[in-house]
Amino acid sequence: MVNIPEYYAGKNVLISGATGFMGKVLLEKLLRSCPEVRSVYVLVRSKAGQSPKTRISEMINSKLFEKLQQDQPDFAEKIIAVNSDLTQPELNLSKADQSILAENIDIVFHCAATVRFSEPLKDAVQLNVLATQMMLALAHRMKHLEVFIHISTAYANCNRELIEEVVYSPSVDYRKLIDTLDWMDDDLVSTLTPKLIGEHPNTYTFTKSLAEYMVQQEAGDLNIAIVRPSIVGASWKEPFPGWIDNFNGPSGIFIAAGKGILRTMRASNNAVADLVPVDVVINTTLAAGWYSGSQVLNRPKSIPVYNCTTGGINPFRWGEVEYCINMSFKTNPLEQAFRRPNVNLRSNPFTNQYWTTVSHTLPALLYDGYLTLMGRKPRMMKTITRLHKAMMVLEYFTSHSWVWNTDNMAMLLAQMSPEDKKIFNFDVRQLHWAEYMENYCMGTKKYVLNEELSGLPAARKHLNKLRNIRYTFNTILVVFIWRIFIARSQMARNIWYFVVSLCFKFLSYFRASSTMR
Repeated sequence: MVNIPEYYAGKNVLISGATGFMGKVLLEKLLRSCPEVRSVYVLVRSKAGQSPKTRISEMINSKLFEKLQQDQPDFAEKIIAVNSDLTQPELNLSKADQSILAENIDIVFHCAATVRFSEPLKDAVQLNVLATQMMLALAHRMKHLEVFIHISTAYANCNRELIEEVVYSPSVDYRKLIDTLDWMDDDLVSTLTPKLIGEHPNTYTFTKSLAEYMVQQEAGDLNIAIVRPSIVGASWKEPFPGWIDNFNGPSGIFIAAGKGILRTMRASNNAVADLVPVDVVINTTLAAGWYSGSQVLNRPKSIPVYNCTTGGINPFRWGEVEYCINMSFKTNPLEQAFRRPNVNLRSNPFTNQYWTTVSHTLPALLYDGYLTLMGRKPRMMKTITRLHKAMMVLEYFTSHSWVWNTDNMAMLLAQMSPEDKKIFNFDVRQLHWAEYMENYCMGTKKYVLNEELSGLPAARKHLNKLRNIRYTFNTILVVFIWRIFIARSQMARNIWYFVVSLCFKFLSYFRASSTMR
């Protein structure tokens, strides 16, 4: 087989969801590592009065594309923005655009999806199932299509403890569900959602499971592969370590911890935190496209599935995540932190609720009270409420562990040449978690919060100030409480006098010993 860059040379590629986190990293990597690719069509909808072309122009002028800009100044000429909307019939593609795509596209990467766990079922089905169905219908019309890559999630079948690299049959017939949702009103759908999703924790994993099965059922003669990433985090190496540009997934939790807002969260210390760097996912995706596209004449009978996970190969546990976050943000603190970073994991829901009240709710109420007295708008309690909702959604994933089979991942890596393994590296055995987490935390500071590294000395000074305030407050509080006990209890007074007299005796002995010397 030819190597990966050679395979993509001269090809016309279509990417859906190109403005999303993984979509834009895929676009950058494809253009940078496969410079001979002919063109990349990207499906983009108009938003906030901006045309698809304007949105793409703004995106490629960001930090992510700086390295590509240096290597290939004219790379933007290969990107063709196509007006599209996943919520509309036929993806809202014009007849002319449909014809162009049908005549020209060789490879499809379907990355578009909603990743909101709390998405209403109707919306989740529309974006994750129906949109995928319409992408497949479009792919069936493509005359030169070699491979269709569908990006799913490793948690599509999280109702199972052991997840193989196969497509599972869902508990609900997707066709019947689509027909049913069509006539149901939103209130009825909301009421029935818990029964419909069954053992799935949310509509996201449920609809991604439906989408996988739908892809299998409607694939026909298409050459399809499915990539299932777990919890996608900041980049490991490419285009530079720690790149992240959003609050989604673990990033928002890390930032809340760094700001000192998050102090306790429900998680099992020993549960595997199956984080996977975004560049690992993208390298896997491009390698899967190359391998399936090169096997057109020798295709497997079933759709190949790649569990792009780390837990079974290089496990990293939530207890280790806690330690790395605390250490990273104490060494390189965020600006204007509310408190010193000190996250604690609690597996018991009752103790977690208690400490949530003590460490989140009460300080937020006190802080908002202070802001009100100063004539400023209170805001901390609103932030805490949003944070608690996010934590409730994530509890299922931070409290459980899964076993993913990764035989296809190992096979794919073995098929690659030494040169391809360097350029499209997804061997997570080489991943050093402590270093990765430090880069991840720094990435949230630099690329999400846009904080300059020159501000680190001031941030460290602010953190030391918060530490001194905390020690002073705790000392005053202990003395105050103890004085109340002394005033009310004879036993407390006796203990106090005994401790004081013991201290005086020790000091007298120390002075006498010093004089004798």
